[in-house]
Amino acid sequence: MTTTTISNLSIDWEKFAAIVAKAQRFLLTVHVRPDGDCVGCELAMAAMLRQLGKDVRLINADRVPPDLRFLNGVDAIEYLDTFHDVSENQAWLDSVDVILVLDTISWAQLGPMKPILQAHKGTIVAIDHHANGDDIGAVVFSDSNAEATGRLVFEAARYLGVTLTPDMATALYTAIATDTGWFRFSSVTDQTFDVIAELIRAGASPYGIYNHLYEQQSAGKIRLIGRVLAKVELHLDGTLAFTSILLDDFAQAGAIPSDSEDIVNKTLAIGGTQMAVIVVEQSSGGFKISFRSRCEVDCSKVAATFGGGGHRQAAGAAQKLPYDELKTVLIAAMCDAKQKTE
Repeated sequence: MTTTTISNLSIDWEKFAAIVAKAQRFLLTVHVRPDGDCVGCELAMAAMLRQLGKDVRLINADRVPPDLRFLNGVDAIEYLDTFHDVSENQAWLDSVDVILVLDTISWAQLGPMKPILQAHKGTIVAIDHHANGDDIGAVVFSDSNAEATGRLVFEAARYLGVTLTPDMATALYTAIATDTGWFRFSSVTDQTFDVIAELIRAGASPYGIYNHLYEQQSAGKIRLIGRVLAKVELHLDGTLAFTSILLDDFAQAGAIPSDSEDIVNKTLAIGGTQMAVIVVEQSSGGFKISFRSRCEVDCSKVAATFGGGGHRQAAGAAQKLPYDELKTVLIAAMCDAKQKTE
C-alpha cells in the first residue's frame, strides 16, 4: 500500500487513483441538508475529475442553501426530484461506472439517494471523515483525524496531480473553513493552515469567502437567530444549553430551513457552557437534532443512541418523538453522558 499525503493522515490514495483511472462516467452525491464541507468537496472533486477527462454529473437529494450558492459550479448540480422527470436520465444512470459519495457513509444521511446506491451495479466510492457510519457497499476512503472531508479531497487532488484552479481552491477553502467553525475547533492543527496557505496561493480569497458565508445573511435568518437564542435553557449548572426551532419560528421570522444551520454553535458563546443541543422541527414531520460538545462528552456516541452519528464534538440525528418527550430524553442523555465522564 502506498500512502501519499502532506500530513499524518493515512489513506490509500493509490487505490483511489486506480479506481479513477479505470472509470469514465461518475455520479457525485452528498448527504441531505448539504453544508459547506460536502458542497465544497463535491464541486472540487467534479472539477478534478473533469480535468482528468471524466464524464461527471452531480445529483443531490436536497438543494444547496443560499449562503453557498456563490460557489462556481453550483448551478450544474441536479436534484432527484427533477432528475427522475427526464426519461433519458435512467439510461445515463445505468451507464455510470462509479458513484462517488462525499462527506457521509450513513444511509440516514443519504436519504432518497439510498435506492440509487442500492441498485447501482458498478463501483461505489465514499470519501469521508466521520467516525462512524453504515456499510453502504462502498470502497471507503476515510480518516476521522481529518478536520474536514475537504482536507481529504485536497489530498486526493495532490495525489492525482491535478492543477488547483481558483474555483477548486475556493470550494475546498469553504469546505474546511465551515467544518472547523472558521478554524476555531480543536480538530484544527498547524497542518490545516499549511493546506489553507496552499489554497490561498491557488486563488482562494478568505475575505471574499467569509463575506459570502457570514455577511450576506437574510433578515429572516437574523430574526430566527434572535428567536432561538431567546429560548435557550441552561441545564447541568449551566454547562448544557438546549434550544429549539419549531415550524412557527420559521414562519414568524420569515426564515427558511437552511437558515437553521450553525445556530446551535452560537449557544456555546454563553459563559460556562460545554455542551449544546438544538431540535429543529421538519416540515416533513419529526425533528432534526444537532449535538455539540466542548468537553469530554462524545457527541457521536450520544447521537448514535438516537439513530444518528458524527464526530466527538459535533453530531446529529433525526427523531419522530413528540417534542416534549424528545426534549426530556435528549437532556437526560446529555446529562448521563456528562456524568459518565466525571
